[in-house]
Amino acid sequence: MFDFFGVLIPFLFIHIICDFYLQPDSWVEAKKAHTYRSPELYFHSLLHGVGLILPAMVLGIDWRSTVCLVVIVAVTHFVIDLWKVTTPKGGKLAYFVIDQALHVLVLVAIAFHVTDGASIEAVLTHEHFSDGVLVVFAYLLILKPTSIVIGAVLGKYPVENSAEDTSVNANTSVNVDTMEANDAAADPVTAVAKVTTASPVNAGATNVSGLVAGGELIGYLERLLILTFTLVGSYAAVGFVLAAKSIFRFGELNQSANRSMTEYVLIGSLLSVVITTLIGAVVSLGLGIKLK
Repeated sequence: MFDFFGVLIPFLFIHIICDFYLQPDSWVEAKKAHTYRSPELYFHSLLHGVGLILPAMVLGIDWRSTVCLVVIVAVTHFVIDLWKVTTPKGGKLAYFVIDQALHVLVLVAIAFHVTDGASIEAVLTHEHFSDGVLVVFAYLLILKPTSIVIGAVLGKYPVENSAEDTSVNANTSVNVDTMEANDAAADPVTAVAKVTTASPVNAGATNVSGLVAGGELIGYLERLLILTFTLVGSYAAVGFVLAAKSIFRFGELNQSANRSMTEYVLIGSLLSVVITTLIGAVVSLGLGIKLK
């Protein structure tokens, strides 16, 4: 009897090796340029199928099943890669994720077939299934929903001009409600960057430069790290994440004359840390992990 993960993990290992380490950049460019006429596309697909012979032999899979395995993986890999290289926007991150998800799903289906007694019902009734669902729910909760909550809270605190900027326009102020919700919620530094570059009020203040959408990604990565460290009980690492972000993201704000803008950023970041830490602590209790 084969164990499901004992079959799937070697298959995924071969997939990663063949797809990322044994595929030169020249093959990728050739596939994009010539699509189905590219020999590299056929070589790459065949490599994935043949590569699975090694784990099949180690696992003791019979030769008939091994031949079917090689054919199925090679053909499906060819079809999926052909779809990706013929799609106009195939180079975007979303298409890369879809491409990899389809390859993994094929391997998962094969592992289910090879594994004796494996079924969807067995997975659903597994003793750790509910724990896995709880962890996935926590990670989903700290991304977009948390961003919306932070944006709603920050919307109550307008960023007003400092005393040094009143000479430009004494009656002008910047309200968070006028900013894009995603940027303001995910990381307030992004919203600050928009304010300093778009508003004439800040002409005499220190500009906060950077990627306009970079703050959103930084906010997501920060919360992912905090939740992960919380779930493994490493609360000291949470403080390290907050300190590191403060050094790299708040350096220019500390030099800025606009105090309200700095406070706005600090409120958003602390909200992000507090919400994520609380979610992590609750999930840890649900998983039976002792809080330190």
